[in-house]
Amino acid sequence: MSYKQLTREQRYQIYALKKTGQTQTEIAQCLGVHKSTISRELKRNRGQRGYRPKQAHQKTMQRRKEKVGHRIRDEDWMLIEEKIRLDWSPEQISGWLKKEHPSLRVSHERIYQYLYADKRAGGTLYKHLRCQKKRRKRYGGRDTRGQIPLRTSIEERPTIVEQRQRLGDWEADTIIGKGRRGAIVTLVERKSRLTLLEKIDERTAAATETAIVRALQPYQLKTLTITFDNGKEFTNHQQIASELEAETYFAHPYSPWERGTNENTNGLIRQYLPKGSDFSDITRENLAFIQERLNHRPRKCLGFCTPDMVFSQQSSGCT
Repeated sequence: MSYKQLTREQRYQIYALKKTGQTQTEIAQCLGVHKSTISRELKRNRGQRGYRPKQAHQKTMQRRKEKVGHRIRDEDWMLIEEKIRLDWSPEQISGWLKKEHPSLRVSHERIYQYLYADKRAGGTLYKHLRCQKKRRKRYGGRDTRGQIPLRTSIEERPTIVEQRQRLGDWEADTIIGKGRRGAIVTLVERKSRLTLLEKIDERTAAATETAIVRALQPYQLKTLTITFDNGKEFTNHQQIASELEAETYFAHPYSPWERGTNENTNGLIRQYLPKGSDFSDITRENLAFIQERLNHRPRKCLGFCTPDMVFSQQSSGCT
């Protein structure tokens, strides 16, 4: 039995049945609705003096009116389309808007709806999605990501990491090749944006652990923390932490903006390895070339110093 809107009369019935001591399940059976409908009603429309049917109905009507009145302006959609064309995901856009434009709240679900409506009208915005298959909305089911044992949430990460005041705080992710054959582990230092790349033939926890340790061991003295995505390839985070004597943290599932440095760098890497590239023939020399290009490219966010200069602190103006 699915959730449905309650009428004014049903709200008075709920009030009366509740007064007689009926349980939520029994009330639901009497009204012919799902018990979650009753639970939601009592939770959302309860006032300081408890549940009262007149007040509950007024609250519901007010929410409906506010929902209808909340329209996103054309210029706001133009801003959202601009970010979509930059290959930002709906989650990234929604999170960015919340941070940079607090008065403009647009959920990622609503942006997905906009994209699919544009597709039905013959538009091409959907082509900027990483996954172009129709996405099924989740309704409170278990999150299949993030089931990594003994992981530490990004919420417990030291504040200094967010401030980019020191060297040694890294973000880690993987870029997957065509047909899911092979992947590249990407590591980015937050302050300097120094990038390290390692190829793995199989996206397993063991292979990923070996690649990360191999890449960071030469920089172990400047490896204090590593923040991971929630991919299962990072399951061996404890072994990585032990070998590198570093602390490891995990971003929230479906929150790529929490590793924005890494996400941005992956986009830069795509200049050399476009989406759909076959990674089977990529050599360490190929990755070294890309790594060299990225680390010796002046960056505006670094005052036009290069990541290598900032990481090595070769110039007093680049620290």
